Amino acid sequence: MNLLLDTHVLLWWLNGHPALSKMSHAAIADGENLVFVSAVSVWEIRIKAALGKLTIPRNFKRVLESQPFEMLNITVDHAHAIGDLPSHHRDPFDRMIVAQAKVEGFTLVTHDARLKKYRVPIIEA
Repeated sequence: MNLLLDTHVLLWWLNGHPALSKMSHAAIADGENLVFVSAVSVWEIRIKAALGKLTIPRNFKRVLESQPFEMLNITVDHAHAIGDLPSHHRDPFDRMIVAQAKVEGFTLVTHDARLKKYRVPIIEA
């Protein structure tokens, strides 16, 4: 299975946060699954860190590179797919992650119940 982590799930995974469900943890840790992190998550984390809303390690890039994750770039097809999404959610970062999951056929790992409305396969974090 191909998984796409939302930003909160990525942060919880990196911090070993107990809020991450056992099912999500098991799916991410399962070596049979390919786990993707979107460039939009890195973008969101970097913006929030620059604004002082989030603290990340100085070597955050290396921390990410040490994980067994694939990086997912944002493509023009992903950008166009946002235009097809209903307005269930206003957060542009989450909307892009949903669009990417739909275009790529990935299962989204998220804690945000509002994203279920997009009818994309979800594992609840």
